[in-house]
Formats: sequence, structure tokens, C-alpha cells
Amino acid sequence: MERKVSIKDIAKQVGVSTALVSYVLNNKEKEARVGKEVAEKVRRAARKLNYQPNLIARSLQSGRTQTLGLIVADISNPFFSYIARVIEDAANQHGYTVIIGSSDEQASKSATLIGAFLNRQVDGLIIAPAEQSEKQLRTLLNDGFPFVLIDRYFPGLSANSVHIDNYRSAYDASEHLIRKGYRRIAMVAYETALPHMQERIRGYLAALKANGIRTKRNWMMKTGFTNLDQDVQTGLRKMLDGKERPDAFFFATNSLAVAGLKYIYREGIRVPEELGIISFDESDVFDFFYAPVTYVRQSIEDIGKTALDLLMKQMKNPNGKKEQILIDTKLIIRKSTARTEIKTIK
Repeated sequence: MERKVSIKDIAKQVGVSTALVSYVLNNKEKEARVGKEVAEKVRRAARKLNYQPNLIARSLQSGRTQTLGLIVADISNPFFSYIARVIEDAANQHGYTVIIGSSDEQASKSATLIGAFLNRQVDGLIIAPAEQSEKQLRTLLNDGFPFVLIDRYFPGLSANSVHIDNYRSAYDASEHLIRKGYRRIAMVAYETALPHMQERIRGYLAALKANGIRTKRNWMMKTGFTNLDQDVQTGLRKMLDGKERPDAFFFATNSLAVAGLKYIYREGIRVPEELGIISFDESDVFDFFYAPVTYVRQSIEDIGKTALDLLMKQMKNPNGKKEQILIDTKLIIRKSTARTEIKTIK
């Protein structure tokens, strides 16, 4: 069996002390005042010799496992898969490995994942919380365990979080449709009490009210997380076959929009002439639809990197002040709202 490469081997190869090699491989070269050129030589030698650190010994010495847990709603959703990759890459730069799990929007599964990650002795957690998971997070908070919330949050929970201004983003998206002359704007959202979804609904309703548009009960559709395609298509059929047929749809997430586009395309409904469409978050599907979809873009890279930085900061200073950081959004305007006729709002 081939002998495992040690720190001594790297030190001998470079011609430095084992202590210096240890500082560099633990990303502490600045603290030890090791020059960039020497640090790069050490890392290059480690790669060349295929050095594999003894993680068990390192964790016993430092009290850390150099692993983080990431809980998202659904890793198959492009939004969460992309944000997971951003966090994984950023964590790697700090010498951390990320373990990922999906809650499937279930508080019970969220609790199971948190328990599993704690048993694996992860050093911190980044969580997109499921509905009714506030009690789990409060327990982590009371135990002093470092974690950061992303995308979702609970107003009554004093925890580090990174998210967007959902109310303002939804308001601006709805007002864009109004400026384009759409007057019967329907919204498709999830049936959930999570604040981020409630804020999107509130922003939509506020924009209609501010522009003198009276909302109709049948302009709001809410669906669960299971049987998504069928529920959305059934709901759209009911709304579009009704007396006050909507002339625009605001989808509260990209998953809802994709489900809706399938029905709209199959029914031959013309976009944007007959129906305007806006979605929260982007999807590759939007580019392939014959009328590329206007959407609210969240900077996933900023959300992921900021969340990782917050977690690193909290792990270094557990008693530090908790921060709630808002990331800017941008409305990406494309053909699905490019209506040529601008009607005067009365």
C-alpha cells in the first residue's frame, strides 16, 4: 500500500518548516505572515504530491469538522441548485465542504435534516426554511449554533438572514404590467404562510390598488407544492374560461411559471398580445418559450456569497450582532410583456 503523503513531505519538498506548511494548508498564512509566493509554492507542492489532509485529526485539534450543512427547499429547482453551487464554491475557498439536503417544503423533513447535520458535527448551517420550521430555528438560536437564513425568513426571529425586498419587487413587476396596458392582472402563488410569499402577494395587491384597479377574487390562485403542474393548469383553465378573463399573469416563482407556460403554449394563447406574463426568478425554459419571459432577477451569486460570509463571521464571533441583509433585484423586461398598445389608465 502506498504511503500517505504528510506535511513533513511537503515541507521537505519546498524547504520550509512543517509549521509553515500547516499554516498555509489551514488558510492561516496571513496570520503567520507567510509571503504569497511561498504560500503558493506550498500549495503547488501539496497538489503535486497529492496531499490528503487527515480530517479526523484536524477536527480533534481544532474542534471543527470543516463542513457546513445547506438545507434548501428543492435542489432540483434551478434557483436552489444554482445557489447551492455558489455557496459550495465560496465555502471551498475557506477550506469547507458543503453537505446539501432538500426539505421538500416540509417542516418534518427540515427537522430530520437539521438533526442529521448536527450529528455529523457540521460547523454551521445555511437554511432556506420551510413553513412551520420557526421552532427548530429558535432552538438552534438558543443553543448558540451558527446559522444563516436565505431566501426566506421569520420576522419574529432574530437570526442572520439574506433575502430580497419581496414586497417592492412584486409591486414593481405588477406596475410594469399596468404601464403596458394590462388591467386584469391575475397572480399565481403558493398556498403558504411563509413571509416571502405573503410579501409578494401584498406587493401585487398594493400595485393594483395604487393604480385604481379593483381586484377580483378569481384573479388570485394559490396552489400547494405537490401536483404542481396539474393544479396550475386546472387553475389557469378555470380563470381563462371565466367571465372576467385575465389579460396578464404574475407567477410568484419560476416553477409556477413553467407549469403555466405549458398550458398557455398548448392552448395557443398569444403572448404578449392576449396575455402578458411576468415571473419571479429566471428559468432556462423562459429562453425557449416563443415569447421570452419577463422576470424578476435575484442576484443568486450575491445571496450565496453574502450568506457564506455571514456564516463565517458568526462562527468567528458567535455573540456578534445579527444582520438581516437585503439584496437588490432587477426586472428583466423581455417579449412576454412587450405589448405594443399602451392603454390609458382611467
